[in-house]
Amino acid sequence: MESCSFRAATAPSPFPSAPSSSSSSSPRARSLILRFPRPRKGRKIGVRRRASGFDAFPPLPGKVFVDEAIGAEYGEGFETFRMDGPLKVDVDYLNEKLQECFLQRIRHAMKPDEAFGLIFSWDNVIADTDSLKLNAWSQLALEEGKDIPSAAHVRKSILHGAADHVLRKVLYWAKEEDKMEKMKARLIELYYENLFKLDTPVEGLREWLDAVQTAGIPCAVASSLDRRCMIEALDRMALSKYFKAIVTDEDDMDSIANRFLSAAMKLDRKPSKCVVFEDDPRGVTAAHNCTMMAVALIGAHPAYELVQADLAIAKYSELSVINLRRLFANKGISFMDLQKQIIEKSPPKRRLTVDTIF
Repeated sequence: MESCSFRAATAPSPFPSAPSSSSSSSPRARSLILRFPRPRKGRKIGVRRRASGFDAFPPLPGKVFVDEAIGAEYGEGFETFRMDGPLKVDVDYLNEKLQECFLQRIRHAMKPDEAFGLIFSWDNVIADTDSLKLNAWSQLALEEGKDIPSAAHVRKSILHGAADHVLRKVLYWAKEEDKMEKMKARLIELYYENLFKLDTPVEGLREWLDAVQTAGIPCAVASSLDRRCMIEALDRMALSKYFKAIVTDEDDMDSIANRFLSAAMKLDRKPSKCVVFEDDPRGVTAAHNCTMMAVALIGAHPAYELVQADLAIAKYSELSVINLRRLFANKGISFMDLQKQIIEKSPPKRRLTVDTIF
């Protein structure tokens, strides 16, 4: 058994290569185990690979090529653990509990921009992940001797659909469960291999983060990737210094909205004072479910699919800090209250009588 880290001297991939036939006779070569340093519920997750191929298909790092739930509908939240036991966290709880203290109120009155919190999604907002996915699918097709149709609906499914659905219902590459699991595992390997080469953020992002940092607004990045992969990717792009908080797969958030709520907790900002930067309509819906503002980046989805966003931009150079103030000035922090408003019963009207004296 061998323990391998992400920074292997021979290859950047987190997955070990299949052993050669000359070394397959030794017990050590017959079974290679890769362990990721990510404890989850008291145990480590390993990926086992043998000379004959994959024997088992345990969870691979991060949630890539899956269809995640939006979350936070009707007060849905998540549980976090404290010393005195589990704590149920939802949107209303965080808006109520994450109140500014006296000194913070004074500081935010003098510097109102610091009262905001910015949450950036990873996909196509920080990095061009659509190209990573397309490259992974193209490499898989080449290895399998398959062709990917050029139809628009196929491309959309590949970029935004779950790998199970694409392999079985769109491309028709796999019918047997074992074959599909092997192809999914290889697809994720290829994605991470491409990710380890990524060193350029979305155009204009660094300049926007510089402006935000100057204004004193804390930022967080939310992703379903493995934490170590995320940190290394941010380091390669020289963006780590801009983010006060990171939400990754290790946070065990089972929906998009829960990741946003977790980021708000780490930033110590109420959800209603946070702005989410997204490129996906589902992410915009999740932000609104969390009473957050949503700024949509046009590109992966056309503008007409992002009409629900509070602000839609084609590139970061269109933004200024004053845009954030106007978001809250136009709608205020109670822009979602119409869905939660309690209608109070009005008191009964007094009956007016006229006394006639004869």
